[in-house]
Amino acid sequence: METPNGTVVVIEDDHNISDLVAMYLRRDGFRVLQSDDGESGLEHAGREEPRLVIVDVGLPGELDGFEVCRRLRRAGRTPVIMLTARDDEVDRVLGLELGADDYVTKPFSARELVARVHAILRRTEAAAHEAPAVQVVGDVEVDTARREVRTSGGVVNLTAREFDLLAHLAANRGLALSRRQLLDGVWGEGWYGDERTVDVHVRQLRKKLGDLPLATVWGVGYRLG
Repeated sequence: METPNGTVVVIEDDHNISDLVAMYLRRDGFRVLQSDDGESGLEHAGREEPRLVIVDVGLPGELDGFEVCRRLRRAGRTPVIMLTARDDEVDRVLGLELGADDYVTKPFSARELVARVHAILRRTEAAAHEAPAVQVVGDVEVDTARREVRTSGGVVNLTAREFDLLAHLAANRGLALSRRQLLDGVWGEGWYGDERTVDVHVRQLRKKLGDLPLATVWGVGYRLG
């Protein structure tokens, strides 16, 4: 059977959830490889070079979802969606710090999850084909061609979503953008989720780029420069 949308690896030990997510992804034209532990999931990801990996935080064995995400990030830039039964901001921040592109709390709609998969793939793959450009904001250089952020101290390690948010703010430098505008521009129009995810990513940018002139515009959102 043809799989025009490429391969997705699903690492989830709850077989009912894994099978449901896989069914919806296959309906949408994806080839799906399923694993119920971190070790075999990483083997699939390393061997198959998938377009995206979906991983549950609470995996059995020595490798939980956070460690799987950490190792995927060391290996490359494959987009990662993390699933969790815990709606805890600390967990969300940790997942995003490790490089997850999205964080979905159970229970969730499989249809919504597939929509998020498409949105992440559109965003990350479109960004990879952008024309070379470097935006300089204060002491920070945002290089969209190399997908690098540099300061006087060298290259700053950002997650894919943090980079895209910073690049979007830099492209609209001086403009006050609402959280909804940022979600539409970075996460994709029609993205389902809590607008507070923007605040989480902004906090991480401020933490990693302390001199970045990223201002809160009360009652609106955020402005860079």
